[in-house]
Formats: sequence, structure tokens, C-alpha cells
Amino acid sequence: MSDAPRTRRGRSGGGRAGRQAARAAAGAETQAYLTRTLDPINVLDEAGLAQIEENAEVILSEIGIQFNEYPSALKLLEDAGCTVDGEMVFFPKGLARKIVQDNAPSEYTQHARNPARNVQIGGKHTVFAPNYGSPFVTDLDQGRRYATITDFENVVKLTYMLPHLHHSGGTVCEPVDVPVNKRHLDMVYSHLRYSDKPIMGSVTAPERAVDSVELCRMAFGGDLDGKTVMTSLINANSPLAWDETMLGAAEVYARNNQACIISPFILMGAMSPVSIAGLAAQALAEALSGMAFTQLVNPGAPVIFGTFATSMSMATGAPTFGTPEGGLAIYVMAELARRVGVPFRSGGQFTASKHPDAQAAYESANSLLPTMQAGVNFVLHAAGWIEGGLALSMEKLIMDADQLGMMQVYAKGVDMSENGQAMDAFRTNEHGQHFLGTAHTLANFETAFYRSSNADNNSYEQWIEDGSLTAAQRANAQWKQMLNDYEEPGLDSAIEQEMSEFIAKRKSEMPDAIG
Repeated sequence: MSDAPRTRRGRSGGGRAGRQAARAAAGAETQAYLTRTLDPINVLDEAGLAQIEENAEVILSEIGIQFNEYPSALKLLEDAGCTVDGEMVFFPKGLARKIVQDNAPSEYTQHARNPARNVQIGGKHTVFAPNYGSPFVTDLDQGRRYATITDFENVVKLTYMLPHLHHSGGTVCEPVDVPVNKRHLDMVYSHLRYSDKPIMGSVTAPERAVDSVELCRMAFGGDLDGKTVMTSLINANSPLAWDETMLGAAEVYARNNQACIISPFILMGAMSPVSIAGLAAQALAEALSGMAFTQLVNPGAPVIFGTFATSMSMATGAPTFGTPEGGLAIYVMAELARRVGVPFRSGGQFTASKHPDAQAAYESANSLLPTMQAGVNFVLHAAGWIEGGLALSMEKLIMDADQLGMMQVYAKGVDMSENGQAMDAFRTNEHGQHFLGTAHTLANFETAFYRSSNADNNSYEQWIEDGSLTAAQRANAQWKQMLNDYEEPGLDSAIEQEMSEFIAKRKSEMPDAIG
């Protein structure tokens, strides 16, 4: 059976879905980022947190962290007081934490090309960024396929148009039709041209990080003037190791005052012990070591304590998502990050499902709610993730973004203003009569409740009349309509020409390569 939207009586299957999405978008309250009013949920007490911190210090001081093939990092760390044995680095107890706490900012502003889109990262703020790193793209029309630069551009355009995604992201999908050593130029250019939201830079080689900084310099008028305009992902080579690629990119960004997400990538049972406490101690040690490195490179450079942690099937080795263990890991790591005093990255809308179905919805919800309740500051993979991250689903991008809109309402907490208390409604409404006609209801009905851009709440008969569409089919109509309606945010022609000439020059300087 085809998953393509069905039509009925000659009508477009996406007509109503398109109108519904347009109404929701028109009424959506666009915010550059969220500010949470609810306090984060804590799952460990002081004794538990202190024990994990002590275990992390034992890892740092006695077991050590490898800094592979990067002699300058070894020299920096040795000069700071670490013991270096070959490529193994041992931090005296408390040193890595002290370096970070003495230098790294507790929150920072990432500037967007459009100042109205600047985001505040840290504190009680949450920033949602889309999917990252998938080699495949999938949709109901073409199925699963290798991503192209056109797919990449389309995702950037959709992310720009979706009001509840605050950040344009980075490698939203891998455009495999462009050589590996050149595609970063097209990706960064696409973010800067097709969106004016904040972006991430390339981290796959130090020289690609340099190119990212240079393109941003052009896009921001020739001089970054100390502004942080990129927040980029630096993954540890877990367990307990850093490689020269990530260290090189981190050094480039830190020296240029660009933010790094120092993020262990851990599959419990494979890249860490199976227990949450064991994972937490390891991730804390890895993150502290990487953040300390950036602060030694450039004290005060913005940094985010990141972690990606999930469970796995002990029968097959496949990663599993939306599990209670994954949720608990988010809570614990968020608590530890707050004690360090830096912004925290984790969570998203994760699923191992191959289709935007019930499994995808359940697993994504079980990932997103802990993300919000734990108080995560930067949420990568907030929309579009499917198949364990191997693919980006165009339909799930739309469905996930709708859920992010709900989180915007959730983050506000309970309205205790005079209007929120609604006492005038009680005073004017007759006993036993509904409130639909009261002045309070009439004054608030447009904004009282979140209006989904995707959900169908009509009668069964109306659903049949509208084509019996599933949520994925409605999302399919919506993303295609959005691309049809897309308008570029505008980029100065002189800047665009300078960027294009730079990209052409850089591409001409190197042969195509696959690594």
C-alpha cells in the first residue's frame, strides 16, 4: 500500500492540511528561544551527585584521558599542571573542573545574521536545533535515499520557516553528491544564504573550521568583532579519548571565540558501562577534559557541556531510543552540568523507527519530555531524526516541530496573571452554564490553547471527507507547501558574491576527496 496522500472526489489530498498549517503558522508566537519558568526536575540527591563527581575525578586522575595525535594539546595540558605519559593525560583531582569554572561563561549569546534571531544559551533558556549528521533523507514520495545538496537546502529552508526551531543547525543531512572535503563550504553557505537563524560550523577537519569562520566573517559584514556566531559540535571519541580531528576543530573555534559543544557520544554498554551512574562519571570526565582544553586555548571562549547517551539492545547491539535509561541519563547529566556552571546540551526527539509512525511518536515523546524537564539549554536533533539518526524524515521534521511548539507552551508554566486567574469569568457566568460566551473566553479564545499545525481533531466524518489522511500524510502536504511558499531572507549581493568567490577559490585549490 502506498503512503502517498490519497485524494477524494478530485480534491487535493493536502488542501485542508495546507490551510491548517497556514493558520497555525500565522497564529504562532515566534520566539528566538525559550525561557523556562519551571524548575528542572532532579533525580539524584547531593550524595549521589557528589559520588559521581568523585568517580569522574578518579577517572581523570588515575585512569586518564587519551589526547591522540595532537602534541600541542599535550603541551597545553602539561603546562597547566597535568601529568602527560605519551598521549595519556592525567588531571590532578579538581584541576579540570577549576579550569572550566574559572574561565567558561555560564551563558552566552549566539548572534544570528538577523539580530532578532539571536539566541541566549544557558541559564533557564532552551534553544531547539534540527537533526544533524544523517547520510539519508526519506519522505513519503521518494522513500529513503542518499541525501543531496538540494535536500540539504530544502531542510535549511524548512527550518528557517518553522517558528519553533530556533537554530538552523549544522549538518542537517550529509549531501553525498558533493565531495567530502568540499561539502562543508556548500553547507555553511546554504545556512547563511537560505536562513538568518544562528548556525553551526564544520568540524570534520581543522581547515574546514577555518573556512566556516571565514564565511561567517563575510556574512557578518567583514569582522566578527568578537561575536560568537557559531556553536559547533565536538564529539569525544568515547571511551575516554579525543582524536586530532575534533581537537583541531575545537582549537580553531575556541581561538576565534566561537562556541564548542564538548559532547561525549555514548552508547551504554558499548562506549560506557551499562549503568547510568557509570555512564555519568565517564561522560563528566570526558566533558571536563575537553572543556578544560578549550579554556586553555582561549580562556572565556563559550563552551557547552554536552552529552549524547542512549541504551542499546543487548541482543543485537542496535541502539535503542525513548527508553527510561536514556531519559534518566538526561536528568542526571543536566544536574551535573548545572553544578559545573556551564550550559548543557542533550536530548532531542530520538527514535529507531524507520517511519514516522506510533513507535517514532512514542520514542520521540519519551526523549523530548525529559529534555524539557531536565532543563536542557541546547537541544540538537530536536526535529527530523529517524532510524537511529541514519536518516532525516521530511514528514517527521514537520511533526516534531509541531511538538516543539507545544514545549514552548509547556516552558511558560502556569499563567498566574489577573487574566490567567480568570476571576471575572466566574463573576459574570451564570451557574450551570458553559463559559463559551463569556467575555473572558471571547477575549482569549484565539490564544488560550496551542493550535497544532498537524493534528486532526475533527469528527470521523470530516476526516473521511478530507481524504482520511494520516499525520505523516498531512505533514507531507505541509512541507511541500512550505517549500512552494519559501522566500529567501535576503543577503547583500556584495556579500553573496564575496562568499561565492571564496568558495570557488577554495574548491579549486584541492582535488575532490572522500575523506
